[in-house]
Amino acid sequence: MPPATQPAVKKESQFDINLAKLASKTHRFDFELGRDFFALFEEPLVQEGSLHASVDLHKTERLLTLDFHITGTVRLTCDRSLDEFDQPLDVQEQLLVRFGDENKELDDNVLQITPDTQSLPLAQHLYDYIGLALPMKKLHPRFQNEPDENPDAETKLIFSTRSDSDEPDDDEPADPRWAALKNLN
Repeated sequence: MPPATQPAVKKESQFDINLAKLASKTHRFDFELGRDFFALFEEPLVQEGSLHASVDLHKTERLLTLDFHITGTVRLTCDRSLDEFDQPLDVQEQLLVRFGDENKELDDNVLQITPDTQSLPLAQHLYDYIGLALPMKKLHPRFQNEPDENPDAETKLIFSTRSDSDEPDDDEPADPRWAALKNLN
């Protein structure tokens, strides 16, 4: 069975960590993520940004723990006005990589690799963490302080096919069988 398809990454070697040369201790890696980084992906969520990613990798005999801290801004388009604006991001995520018989993704933040794996590609993980940090509703800062419509207010009825004559009067029941049931109390 072929592996699950991921968005294709054109070239990511600068975002790979060479595992073969790492001793069992904590290592720090820094990456600058800009327009060139987002151009690696076929259909990027973000066209450009200026981000700094710090990755602390703690290596043990059985497990790699990667702590990601990504800060900076990305350029987004406002959903309301279509104006571009800079969205600040501050992302902290953790990825666990354990050693096993085959390479596979066990969970969103848990991978399994073989002990003879030479390098660990991080580009897709960095991209996914940035994508998950983007707001669902992309609003220019000038719209962000505007109050939404009152969420406690009742929903407004825009259209109804029911007319006032369709409602039964409380005094006269629509069906005499219902009148008999009301008297059962």
